[in-house]
Amino acid sequence: MAIAAMKTRIHMSPPHMSGHEAAYVQEAFDTNWIAPAGPHLAAFEQEFCAAVGASHAAAVASGSAALHLALLVVGVKPGDEVLAPTFTFAASANPVLYLGGRPTFIDSDAASWHMDPQLLVRTLAERDRQGRLPAAVVVAHLYGLCADLDPIVEACARFEVPMVEDAAAAVGVRYKGRSPGTFGRVGAFSFNGNKIITTSGGGMVVSADSALVAHARKLATQAREPEPHFEHVEVGYNYRLSNLLAAVGRGQLKVLEERVAARRRNFDYYVRALGDLPGINFMPELSGCRHTRWLTTMTIDPARSGVDRETIRLALDEDNIESRPLWKPLHAQPVFSRYERVGGAVADQLFAQGLCLPSGSNLNEEDLERIVLVIRRCFRA
Repeated sequence: MAIAAMKTRIHMSPPHMSGHEAAYVQEAFDTNWIAPAGPHLAAFEQEFCAAVGASHAAAVASGSAALHLALLVVGVKPGDEVLAPTFTFAASANPVLYLGGRPTFIDSDAASWHMDPQLLVRTLAERDRQGRLPAAVVVAHLYGLCADLDPIVEACARFEVPMVEDAAAAVGVRYKGRSPGTFGRVGAFSFNGNKIITTSGGGMVVSADSALVAHARKLATQAREPEPHFEHVEVGYNYRLSNLLAAVGRGQLKVLEERVAARRRNFDYYVRALGDLPGINFMPELSGCRHTRWLTTMTIDPARSGVDRETIRLALDEDNIESRPLWKPLHAQPVFSRYERVGGAVADQLFAQGLCLPSGSNLNEEDLERIVLVIRRCFRA
């Protein structure tokens, strides 16, 4: 570890400021718009709508807050079942528990790594026969790609179940020319510090339904009624994004396409430098979909390669390079273990074999060469 300690840390996905942010933040200070509401907040919502093709948006404190509000406004209540992917981050399912609901976890398909549309259709048809359709379906978009949306949208429409999109990792993604997050009844985006663009912490609720977004915005501001005094008829939350962080977001939006291009270049480098190694497969890119490659992710088949995921991860760590396993399936997480699942073998295998590589848009060729050298060394050991 002494050698690694002397080397510069390569982080997996650090923030990358554009230079535009400072001017917007300084304007907020100069005009004393430090309180949560302010002109940058409204402008950020409008500019984000233009960037993703959404009709209405409300900026909030995190992607988790956005998803919580999305599930609230589509009507999820205590005791309700919500179908959700098992191969995703815990934040995709935690809001179901906030609301007293019951997640049922659906396995991935091997072609996209996302929720398996056939398993979803089968589960919805079974629930329909039983007369207990779920209150919602949560679809999570992963690693800069999106789920195979057409059959999922069709299934939710056929069974009249609202679809909520966890688009935390989908800023800049395109599915047949449209942005994921705008296909469902409500979409939830994230601007966490490791995302392709960031406000340090923040999120966005979007919908074509202006009433749903207005309700989400009201709930995010402690559900205050339009009275001169403080009047409340429903439980609210302190979820609104601040004007300062919205200013950062406006600066980041200006370079979204540059950030997508940089991350796709990282991916191309990894494919050229590692694609010949036995047993390595990179996350596929669906036909008609633009993968931002927010994170470059791959699987390592130990039977073919003679090396496993963990060997590579530890070798990178020894060289002061951050990497991370793919998502541990939610059905395998202790906090969710008592809930029903449909399948799970695909997600289990992805976790066992998968690795996220450093993918920041500020990586240089020297960084990439160093990462590749460590990985290739594992295959020669």
